[in-house]
Order: sequence, then C-alpha cells, then structure tokens
Amino acid sequence: MSEERGSDRQRIDKWLVYARVVKTRTLGQALAASGHVRLNGRKIDDPAQPVKAGDVLTIGLHGRVRVLKVLDFAERRGSFSVASELYEDLTPPATQEEAVPAVEVGDGRPTKRDRRRFDKLDEQD
Repeated sequence: MSEERGSDRQRIDKWLVYARVVKTRTLGQALAASGHVRLNGRKIDDPAQPVKAGDVLTIGLHGRVRVLKVLDFAERRGSFSVASELYEDLTPPATQEEAVPAVEVGDGRPTKRDRRRFDKLDEQD
C-alpha cells in the first residue's frame, strides 16, 4: 500500500513520527499500542489505526497530556517547522498550581509549601 501526497489517511504511528511527537516509528508503535493515545476521545491500541485530517489526538507522554488536531500528512520526517504544520496544538496552558515550584540555587532547603507542591505533582502522575 503506497501513500501518496494527496492521501487522506495515514497510520497513526507514522504520523506521530512525522509530526515529531516521538523520535522513532518503534516508539510511535509502542505509544499507540500502550493505550496512551486517544483518537477523537476513543482509546486506541492499534499502531495501524488510520488518522485523517480533522481528527483530534489526545496523547499522554512524559507526564503531560497533549491535545493535537491533525491538519495534514507528510511523506517523511522533516524539520520542526514542517512538522508543526501537520497539527494544531489544542493543549490548554498549564495553570499556576500545576507549575513546578521554582527553587533557586542558594535558596536553601525547600519550604514545607514547596514540598507539598512537589508531593501534589507526584500524586497526579
């Protein structure tokens, strides 16, 4: 099955690599098979699942959740500027409570308040 530039669908593992969400196709397959990817709100576990323009992907990766809308496809992995044209990032910005407390070098030990924030972040993961 050859994929042309005008193709309206692409395998999700390939799209994740071409959009630079993951580095390799093997990692894309593992991410899709692990159940950390939702396609239009539906959990998928098949790396060969096709995506089309307009689909919304919710991806749990590196302790974050990214929401990406598929806009276009590519034939190969390109530069970051080319990859960023393949999707629209719908991820809501992090709120102040979700931000990791900044601890400057030389400030001494973290305060009790800082420790509670760190513990809260660990509970969310």
